[in-house]
Amino acid sequence: MSYTIAISGKGGTGKTTISALITKNLIEKGKTPILVIDADPNSNLYYVLGVEKGETIGGVREDLLREVKSGKIPAGISKETIFELKFQSSILESKGFDLLTMGRPEGPGCYCYANLVLRRCIDELSKNYKFVIMDNEAGMEHLSRRTTQNIDDLLITSDSTPMGIITAGRIRDLVDELELRVDNIYLIINRSNPELNENLIELIKEKNLNLLGIIPEDENLIEYSLNEKSILDLPTDSLSFLAVNAIIQKLLI
Repeated sequence: MSYTIAISGKGGTGKTTISALITKNLIEKGKTPILVIDADPNSNLYYVLGVEKGETIGGVREDLLREVKSGKIPAGISKETIFELKFQSSILESKGFDLLTMGRPEGPGCYCYANLVLRRCIDELSKNYKFVIMDNEAGMEHLSRRTTQNIDDLLITSDSTPMGIITAGRIRDLVDELELRVDNIYLIINRSNPELNENLIELIKEKNLNLLGIIPEDENLIEYSLNEKSILDLPTDSLSFLAVNAIIQKLLI
């Protein structure tokens, strides 16, 4: 059974970078193979991981619907079989991890059947991995539509501002509203000083958020971003790597 860690947060809080840092940490610890799912419509995870952009599940789903509507499904081959073949071809394989990119949200039309098959494909695929790392948008679209599996740990990212914490609290509340199956929910504050001011600490308590860790500003990470380098090549003594390493150790105790 795979262990699933999902990362969510409003735009600009660095959740995609944190997803890549978690992936790097697990690879360094030998916790492979890893399935990385980019469930954010912006689909930037491939970029920070330093791999080529592959075909998206959104594109596969749209192609299947077009083929069904146009009657181009070959005789003797089921829609499910075609979807599964296209699904497998969209998985980008790399050293220590495979990347699955969900892509754009659904367009007009009925996606119930496609989403049902997609969920089953992801559930079956996940059995082949020790860990599943999922980079989600703040609205957690794929989780709400049940197109991805249950979550062991949901990490909500925020900056060190009151509005960031309030937004993190709203995302936590969304989990309850959508009745999602999430075992543990934690808060991570990114690009912050280790010492938070008292008002922010009180707000975190007020919003009933469980602070798991703080990731400091990291000059190495900034340099890698500016020079379009893969986070997987980031030195293991970098501040951000060490902070995420401490977070992973807490999760896996």
